[in-house]
Amino acid sequence: MTTYDDRASLTDLTATVERVRSSVEGVIEGKPEVVRLSLTVLLAEGHLLIEDVPGVGKTMLAKALARSIDCSVRRIQFTPDLLPSDITGVSIWDQQRRDFEFKPGAIFAQIVIGDEINRASPKTQSALLESMEERQVTIDGQTYELPSPFMVVATQNPVEMEGTYPLPEAQRDRFMARVSIGYPSADAELQMLDIHGGVNPLDDLQPVAHAHEIVKLIDAVRGVHVADAVRRYAVDLVAATRTHPDLRLGASPRATLHLLRAAKAAAALGGRDYALPDDVQALAVAVLAHRLLPTAQAQLNRRTSEQVVQEILQRTPVPQQQGGAGVGHGTQAYGQQPPRRL
Repeated sequence: MTTYDDRASLTDLTATVERVRSSVEGVIEGKPEVVRLSLTVLLAEGHLLIEDVPGVGKTMLAKALARSIDCSVRRIQFTPDLLPSDITGVSIWDQQRRDFEFKPGAIFAQIVIGDEINRASPKTQSALLESMEERQVTIDGQTYELPSPFMVVATQNPVEMEGTYPLPEAQRDRFMARVSIGYPSADAELQMLDIHGGVNPLDDLQPVAHAHEIVKLIDAVRGVHVADAVRRYAVDLVAATRTHPDLRLGASPRATLHLLRAAKAAAALGGRDYALPDDVQALAVAVLAHRLLPTAQAQLNRRTSEQVVQEILQRTPVPQQQGGAGVGHGTQAYGQQPPRRL
């Protein structure tokens, strides 16, 4: 088992995250919580779905994150006529070699930006299923491994917009988290006019971290300890979505796994080598809401999945620490050993 002493200094790795965060926040004004969630998903080996109305910076966020890391980046513009082979690749007959040669598609990159993913047909969207879950692509019976780190950052417009297809449940379930950027504050919008009015800030954005540093960060996050009580708390939250009267489809076991991975990444970003119930609570809406399907009656009552998750958070008992202390009043009960700062 890998220990912290076997890995590079976590203090140095935390500094790497801070450089990436500062770089992205220099482009995305006034949305530090969105940037933090994006980095959490990256370190948790997940994929990020950015959903919002046009013009609020969805693609800008994806590009800023990609350009801040020195790794291969490919962008896919999803359109109704996009084919699955445009994403995964295709085998072409080579006349000189008299054999088929595989031409990799756009998915063969470390960070893949899928712009307006819900404008492509469900058949094309399904081309991402294997790559997002198994980090590989199978073409004509041959399996090709994808590079590491690997992350899909997809943007989509709300399904009420013209020319969109709802993402299949299996596709949504493969995204670790969904985030909405929202409109900026008046001050942030004024600052955006000063920064973006004359030049594109992406043009001057330089990588501040290398791919191998991100791999080390991911390795460090894997070693974050999660106590049994915190694991049970995550399981209870997800299980509650499967029996809630306002939901016709609850969260899957994959959602539980994603929630714990995200909590471990959040703990590492917070400078801890152990996860707390607070980490699970803070990420529950982002990780669970997009996987849930409200009933017809709940939709008539304008009940959203986010509201249901918030209700479940209020009703589910939070694990108590030793001595009866509540969350936030000490952390000794959540580590196998006395916890120490990263």
